[in-house]
Amino acid sequence: MQHNMSLPHLSLELIGEILSNASEKQSLREDSRQRILASRQYLENRLATRDEAIYGINTGFGSLCDHQISKADLEQLQLNLMRSHACGTGDEVPAEIVRIMLLLKAKSLSLGYSGVRLETVQRLMDFYNEDVLPVVYEQGSLGASGDLAPLAHLSLPLVGEGEVRWKGRRMPAAEALQALGWEPLHPAAKEGLALLNGTQFMSAYGTYILLRAKKLSRLADMLGALSLDAFDGRIEPFHHLLHAIRPHSGQVETAQAIKELLADSELIQRPKKHVQDPYSFRCMPQVHGASKDALAYVSQVFEREINSATDNPNIFPEDDLILSGGNFHGQPLAITLDFLAIALAEWGSISERRTYQLISGSRELPPFLVANPGLNSGLMIPQYAAAGLVSQNKQLCTPASVDTIPSSNNQEDHVSMGANAATKCLRVLHNLERIFAIELLTASQALEFRRPAKTGGELETLVAAYREVVPFVEEDRFMYADIDAGVGFVKAWGPNPS
Repeated sequence: MQHNMSLPHLSLELIGEILSNASEKQSLREDSRQRILASRQYLENRLATRDEAIYGINTGFGSLCDHQISKADLEQLQLNLMRSHACGTGDEVPAEIVRIMLLLKAKSLSLGYSGVRLETVQRLMDFYNEDVLPVVYEQGSLGASGDLAPLAHLSLPLVGEGEVRWKGRRMPAAEALQALGWEPLHPAAKEGLALLNGTQFMSAYGTYILLRAKKLSRLADMLGALSLDAFDGRIEPFHHLLHAIRPHSGQVETAQAIKELLADSELIQRPKKHVQDPYSFRCMPQVHGASKDALAYVSQVFEREINSATDNPNIFPEDDLILSGGNFHGQPLAITLDFLAIALAEWGSISERRTYQLISGSRELPPFLVANPGLNSGLMIPQYAAAGLVSQNKQLCTPASVDTIPSSNNQEDHVSMGANAATKCLRVLHNLERIFAIELLTASQALEFRRPAKTGGELETLVAAYREVVPFVEEDRFMYADIDAGVGFVKAWGPNPS
């Protein structure tokens, strides 16, 4: 099957759908093909008929923009650019994110403002369809002038250089191209710059994190409801009248979700001895809801970005213009990635507090949820681990977007540092998954001390599925394995984010 990449709009949900159907081939729509062809024809005609300096097409790059290049050297200029900028370092970018980078780079170039050839965009699609994944590194981008270093590593394999991962093996790109019967591309005027300029590294990270976060948003409410019931909490803080008088959408949504999750709970209906619950239970609508509202805003920014042309210069054939600007600057993404990291970290912060309350020996639960106290420490130390993860997330939430270091002889004198915002936001997400796994371990353990009473049906289903991978803790055991199994459960939980 084939799915035409939509020219008008590529939504986060559609990307989730495409990624979850890996065997489905992607192709360009005919209107996209025509825009690419028209843009390239205009550029070639202009180069042939006018003697003018056009940044990055027949000039040097960055602070070398005043050096004009002869027509005979235009292709070599583009190839030199791709080679010289491939100076990424650090760990490899995860395969799932490289796949998204390929999709988003093809999408941006397909808008017809970049002047590249059709075969160049098609080759990006070929790489995606055949799962030939360029080896890209996490570090090296300033998030302005585009994600230059990572996009150079993404693009070099198109010309038969650099490395790729294909069929489970890392290999020289030339070897993969030969095996597939593909001739290396020879970058024409403007193409190297169009491939390297852009925000596809930051955008791919943000897209991947948002798709994961949308699933975790629902799980946050489920874990909160499960912990509330195991803690013998009250349902009154989730009454719709409370939230109607402060109607932030995420707050209203969270209160409603928790009420529905506990509507058929036997535990929530029991008479309560206490008048109020701690904030980590009582204020879930306000805290979870604020993170949901942040997620909604960040999603809007990223959907706008992945449907934009972010290279430089941009070509407007109908207006007879080639304009050099700054659409590659990652500031809109840097700020929102920092915001997203904070939103994710807060889900983790309140989750750890619920874990702490559950092991504290309150409300007729045994201290540390020990089934056989004395020789056993129970769930004392998993809370330590959660606390350490929460603390690290606080450090990772120091904003990257407020920093800038000038580059290129001060021509590029303000940069976004959005790439750093992206990679640390992913670390926050991974930490959050571990914090949630620890809350699930703790809440499901606490629930057993309330038996035979049951919680809500959907929550009982969640606990039953979890019990297939992590059994009740009767005696002290090697907890790392339980937490690790829980992380796998959290990652696999729920429907595909589409």
